[in-house]
Amino acid sequence: MIVSKSFRWSDSRSMIAMAAALALGLSAQARSDEGVLDTLQVHGFLSQAMIITDDNNFFGPSSEDEGSFKFTEIGANASLRPHEDVLLAAQVLSRRSGGDGSDATPKLDYGLIDYQMLSDQQRTFGIQLGRFKNPFGFYNQTRDVAFTRPSILLPQSIYFDRTRSLGLAGDGVSLYHEERLETGALRLQAGFGQVRIEDDVDRTLGLERFPGSLEPDTSAIGQIRYEHDGGRIVTALSTASANAEYDSPPGMPGNGKFHFEPWVLSFQYNQELWSLTAEYAIRKLELEGFNAFADSERNGESWYIQYTRRFNNDWQWLVRYDSLVNDRGDRSGKEFEASTGGSIPAHTQFADDITLGLQWTPHPRVMLAGEYHHVDGTGWLPTQDNPDPSETSRRWNMLLFQLSLRF
Repeated sequence: MIVSKSFRWSDSRSMIAMAAALALGLSAQARSDEGVLDTLQVHGFLSQAMIITDDNNFFGPSSEDEGSFKFTEIGANASLRPHEDVLLAAQVLSRRSGGDGSDATPKLDYGLIDYQMLSDQQRTFGIQLGRFKNPFGFYNQTRDVAFTRPSILLPQSIYFDRTRSLGLAGDGVSLYHEERLETGALRLQAGFGQVRIEDDVDRTLGLERFPGSLEPDTSAIGQIRYEHDGGRIVTALSTASANAEYDSPPGMPGNGKFHFEPWVLSFQYNQELWSLTAEYAIRKLELEGFNAFADSERNGESWYIQYTRRFNNDWQWLVRYDSLVNDRGDRSGKEFEASTGGSIPAHTQFADDITLGLQWTPHPRVMLAGEYHHVDGTGWLPTQDNPDPSETSRRWNMLLFQLSLRF
């Protein structure tokens, strides 16, 4: 999750241009021996979902009779290797997830230059420059490709969709190192630069009603990951320091600062036909310096445990329990509700989700999926689809069906 006001994307474009020139210079000899275009790879994917809820809305008017079809993901990516140690890669993504559809505008999901300074049988060390996907938990770096997800929706307690831009990617520099050991592989990655903050963060923080805007500040992210025995056991520890400053016109709400610091511990055990996955997170959220409200600090907690079972070669089913609380000191949300005079229900501060899912992959490029969610609480419910929290229901059910294609 990452990255800087002092390192804006305009600056990173200049650095990318210089690095690209260097990469092309290094690859002059390589081009004379082998066509660079021979290394070009282009891939894409498309997913379309239908969502039905009995109460509340998720990604569009899902509680209406016909449900919602406003969950669409379309992406295309390309990579090119101008030199054996240099990789150029980028992906453009169009994603509609409820609302008025304005978020479906194609955007640069990632675009980077990857230079491996060292690579041999024992270790790899490299640097990435540009917009890179954040190494956060198990699924964040590939979360938009349906074929890499165990379910249609990732556990919302860890991989928030309602503040998705904050954790998705960053603009700056990322360093990575992999050490291959006798028992497994150890990988470290750290990123620095400018975090991405879009309208979804403003809405969730309740700042969209004010005329100012959140401007990214210097941020960082890091992950250490160990894979034992060829991936039979996988563990990871991820952390980040995401910062932003609120640029306010004179008056309300006043200039302020935003700080988000999550810690995520991840564990997975894999066998031939089944996998057990669990992740646990502590999240600190701070707002300070605003005139419109007092300084606040909340420490949230998230966790899930998930079992997946593969059968008949191309089928997989899943069961998961997912839990979120926004404030560990107020797990029921009753203190929060009292502080708002009862205008915002307590159930907006937590969510417990039981998920059952099924995936069928009749062809390597085609996947059909369905899943059922029984949710107690609305802690991760998208605010853009439910603008009045007092009208939401505490207990609700959701069905999702999705068709996914790739090439």
